[in-house]
Amino acid sequence: MSTAAKDVTSRASTADDTLARKSREGDVVSGGHLVAKALKSEGVDTIFTLCGGHIIDIYDGCIDEGIRVIDVRHEQVAAHAADGYARQTGRLGCVVTTAGPGCTNAVTGIATAFRSESPVLHIGGQAALTQHRMGGLQDLPHVDIMRPITKFSSTVASTERVADMVAMAVRECFTGAPGPSYLEIPRDVLDREIPMDKAVIPHAGNYRASTQSIGDPADIERLADLLVNSERPAILLGQQVWTCRGHKEAIDMVRKLNVPAYFNGAGRGLLPPGDPHHFHRTRRDAFNKADVIVIVGTPFDFRMGYGKRLSKEATIVQIDLDYRTVGKNRDVSLGIVGHPGAVLKAVQDASSGRADNRAKSREGWLEELRALEKAKTEKLMPLFKSENNPIHPYRVAWELNEFLTEDTIYIGDGGDVVTISAQAVQPRAPGNWMDPGALGSLGVGTGFALASKVVNPNKEVLCYYGDGSFGMTAFDMETANRFGAPYIAVIGNNSAMNQIRYGQIAKYGEERGDIGNLLGDIPFSKFGEMLGGYGEEVLEAGDIAPALRRAREAVNSTGKSAVVNIWVDPREYAPGTKNQTMYK
Repeated sequence: MSTAAKDVTSRASTADDTLARKSREGDVVSGGHLVAKALKSEGVDTIFTLCGGHIIDIYDGCIDEGIRVIDVRHEQVAAHAADGYARQTGRLGCVVTTAGPGCTNAVTGIATAFRSESPVLHIGGQAALTQHRMGGLQDLPHVDIMRPITKFSSTVASTERVADMVAMAVRECFTGAPGPSYLEIPRDVLDREIPMDKAVIPHAGNYRASTQSIGDPADIERLADLLVNSERPAILLGQQVWTCRGHKEAIDMVRKLNVPAYFNGAGRGLLPPGDPHHFHRTRRDAFNKADVIVIVGTPFDFRMGYGKRLSKEATIVQIDLDYRTVGKNRDVSLGIVGHPGAVLKAVQDASSGRADNRAKSREGWLEELRALEKAKTEKLMPLFKSENNPIHPYRVAWELNEFLTEDTIYIGDGGDVVTISAQAVQPRAPGNWMDPGALGSLGVGTGFALASKVVNPNKEVLCYYGDGSFGMTAFDMETANRFGAPYIAVIGNNSAMNQIRYGQIAKYGEERGDIGNLLGDIPFSKFGEMLGGYGEEVLEAGDIAPALRRAREAVNSTGKSAVVNIWVDPREYAPGTKNQTMYK
């Protein structure tokens, strides 16, 4: 090597050493460390990820900022876990994936969060800007792919803007109805180090606008008048009520005005079973006879029959965080765009002093519905207590409900067996119900369970899977065990994708009805044992409850997840499946 070359090499080495020293002293900062600082500012204490060369500087930053890095075996699980984290905390969930397949593997989880209105930030890697359009490793048009299933999707083109762009993406996650955002950060942008004073690092408390809107005050007065003068009101409290943590105000209003309350999505559990205002089985009866129906935080999608199941004679009020949802698919008498908790608190205040007499006069309406609830439950009891062999899926649903405590988070991940479980399972507290939401994604359970236990280490987490959904993401049960987040996995095993199987049989006959939907007879209990936990096969209805208790004891004593594999009758289907209501 020439003397000149040696001098250049020496100067470069000295410059690198100086930069490294400055980095340690805090004078300079890399893009990955700026990501971590921005996440910390947003209140993020955990990221869910699967490693890749494009994103490792983010991990290094997370170590310095005290952010926990939970690494999974498949990016779909990481995205579902970030969604589950958001649902359980009410804060931002964060998933970090590498480029290419790392991003595309997470798409289902992000799409689930999008349809469920869950605030999730997806940070993805990308080939270096210096390799733009050169065919870099795992290079894909991630931003274009993610745009239709996010509220915000962008590339970060400079290290100086990294933290600023994180703040911009997060702001979109919480604007209006919550939802996911995506940021693509090229590797050279992440790895580059810049002087600290050149970085733009917004602070979350200084740029967020208030989201506690009540809409038009005149409409608040109008809704208060409608409820005060109503003889047979009914209210449905949906996903947004829990997402925006407006449940206390909602329940206060329900009790003050003496209104029967129904729940869907994450709204389930806002009132415990047995509460005088909690109703479960009579929604259609109530909506057919009600003179005022208030729909809060849930769209008129297929779960609501696109609004067609609501009485044409009733006054329909819709409250939602997103103006695009109000009046979509069905006309409404009154629409209010605002924060569900703030709106319902304002309605209660507006009705103060004139609601007491009307509230007392409605007791007959509530008693009518309670009598119907009791009659419908009694009608289902032969199925709930069935001793059939193979086990009736309704019996499993009943036993699961009996097993739950106030500290059990129940997660449903599957088709028909989980749909049936909704007939019986009634969570005992807010936040104790999780389901895929409107996208109907299978495979959500493992990520949801992992996140739920990470967020709530002192709570019990139970995930009820179909055997099809369990096979999709179950290997990340090892991740849950590895991070000290064990849970109880219960499988309703009918060796089929049974919800779809019914439709095929009905449409094409028995001979062609089993094509593409039959699965193998798998003793999944051995999977739990393989991972160092407990496993049990259940073939008799009377053995369900003891098996669940043994699973609970094993999780508590070993710190490993347990698998209870219950063999259910493949010839039994949910009412909605038989009526094919999901397609109507």
